[in-house]
Amino acid sequence: MWIGIISLLPQMFQAVTEYGVLARAVRQGILEVEHFNPRDYAEDRHRTVDDRPYGGGAGMVMMADPLRQALDAAKARAPQAASAKCPVVLMSPQGAQFDQERALQTSKLEGMIIICGRYEGLDERFVTRYVDEECSIGDYVVSGGELPAMIVIDAIARHLPGTLGNHLSVQDESYLDGTLDYPQYTRPESFEDDQVPEVLMSGDHRRIGQFRRRASLLRTLQRRPDLLTGRVFSEEDRLILNEWFALNEAEGLE
Repeated sequence: MWIGIISLLPQMFQAVTEYGVLARAVRQGILEVEHFNPRDYAEDRHRTVDDRPYGGGAGMVMMADPLRQALDAAKARAPQAASAKCPVVLMSPQGAQFDQERALQTSKLEGMIIICGRYEGLDERFVTRYVDEECSIGDYVVSGGELPAMIVIDAIARHLPGTLGNHLSVQDESYLDGTLDYPQYTRPESFEDDQVPEVLMSGDHRRIGQFRRRASLLRTLQRRPDLLTGRVFSEEDRLILNEWFALNEAEGLE
């Protein structure tokens, strides 16, 4: 997959392209990331990319023309297979919230272009003409689009075949089926008198699967019940939840 990044701070992306599993994906050619700095396309000697907002107000606004030229350069560099269907995505708190389903669907694309805003935002004329969609990672404000873009890239790249050493690592992760991940344990068997659950050392894969499913459902119910709203449950899941509700109701009556 090819990803073009339009950013005034391209060096920040070394955090995801030179370290960890994504660095391996880049080295192996699974993921290709290219950077396009609007400052390189500014036409004055000061390489100006921002100016005061019309109507007054605090802060500065990124200018449309350097952004447009950077976008043109990114589109020209996109691989032929990606260029025809290469969405332009602006990281913005005003966008639709990015989630696991969107990460999975986006990973099926040949490529995309991510724009990282700075200052008070971008000239709206550029946004309305050239941005296909806006994307948010949550209801809070950060200093620029770079950190949100890194999160999006990481979440997408994990779904690219070959990025993770074990394909089961993706299948078992939180949110893929709308629930949180089950708790994990490793050696030693005892830590400060706290034991690894016996079932996980039994070698009985059916029991282990049941234990993990139950732990996943109950953790989701306790920590993120909103994820279960409107969900269609299997018969096994309903039994687990009904047992938990019955137990808690009985404890409440004592």
